[in-house]
Amino acid sequence: MIAESGSFVKGMMLGGLFCAFVTLLGHIKTGHSTKSHEHRHLQAPKREAILNLSKDERLELSQSIRVYCIILVKPKDLAHWAAVKDTWSKHCDKAEFYSSENVKVFDSIVLDTNDMWTMMRKAYKLAYENYKDDYNWFFLTHPSTFAIIENLKYFLLRQDSSQPFYTGRTETSGDLQYVNGDGGIVLSIESLRRLYNIFSDPDKCPEQGGMIWKLSEDKQLAVCLKYTGVHAENAEDSGKKDIFNTKPVGSLIKEAMLSHPQEVVEGCCSDMAITFSGLSPNHMHVMMYGVYRLRAYGHSFNDALVILPPPGSDND
Repeated sequence: MIAESGSFVKGMMLGGLFCAFVTLLGHIKTGHSTKSHEHRHLQAPKREAILNLSKDERLELSQSIRVYCIILVKPKDLAHWAAVKDTWSKHCDKAEFYSSENVKVFDSIVLDTNDMWTMMRKAYKLAYENYKDDYNWFFLTHPSTFAIIENLKYFLLRQDSSQPFYTGRTETSGDLQYVNGDGGIVLSIESLRRLYNIFSDPDKCPEQGGMIWKLSEDKQLAVCLKYTGVHAENAEDSGKKDIFNTKPVGSLIKEAMLSHPQEVVEGCCSDMAITFSGLSPNHMHVMMYGVYRLRAYGHSFNDALVILPPPGSDND
C-alpha cells in the first residue's frame, strides 16, 4: 500500500512538472510575457478633421493611399472566389488571389500548400518582394469577406505607413492580442517589412507553427509580429464602434434587434464599416448593390473627402 502511495505521489509530481514544462514552452513559442499589453484602439478620423484640410491636402491624402489586396483561396471556395472577383476586389488598387493549388478557371498565384499559415506566409513574402515599392498598405482576407475599400482608405487617412501598423478586429487569447483573420488584416509597408525579415528566424517565426500545438494562422501572425515590436490595434470609428466585422451584416442586425430593440441601427453597425464576414456569394452581390449601386435621387451626399477608384478599374 505504501509503495502504491509512493508511486501515486511520484506520478503526480512528474505530471505537474510536465504541465509546467509544456506551459513554459508555450510561452516561449508564442512570445507570451507575464505582463499583458493594454488593449490598443485606433479610431477613424472625424469628418470635421477632414473638412479642416484644404482641397489640395485632401486630394493629396486620398491619392497617397494605395491598397494591395491579398485574398487567400482554395478550390472549395470557387463560388466565393468568383463573387469577390466580380464585386469588391475591383476597388483595390490591385487585388490578387493566392491559391493553395492551381485552378484552371481562375488566375491566381499558386502557393502549393493547403496549410493556411504557410499560405499566409508565402503570400506576404511574395507581396513584399513584388510590391514593396508600389503599395503602402496590404489588406489580407478570406473569400467569404466583403470589404468596402473606400472606407478602409478613409480609416487610413491619418495613419503613417512608414510606421509599424497592424489592425483589424482584435481579439485576445491568453496574453496574446491578435487580429481576427475573418474580418481582414491590415499591415503597413513597415509592418510587412519587419514581418518579411522575421520569416528568416525559425525560432521566433516558425514556418510550421508551434512545436507542441498549432496556432491558427491569424494568431501565429500576431506571434511573429510581436517579436518585431508590432502589436495588434483594434480599428474603430469615431464613436468607438468596430469597423472590421467577423459576422455577416444580417447576423449583426438580428443581434441588435435582441439587445437594442429600440435602436437597431445604432446598436448594429458602424456607418464607416469596412468588412463583413461569412457572406454567401449571393449576399456579396446584394452588398454590392446596397453599397455602390443604390441611389436615393434628390438626396445629396456631401462627403468630406472623395476617394477616386483606381485608374483603369471597372469597378461599380
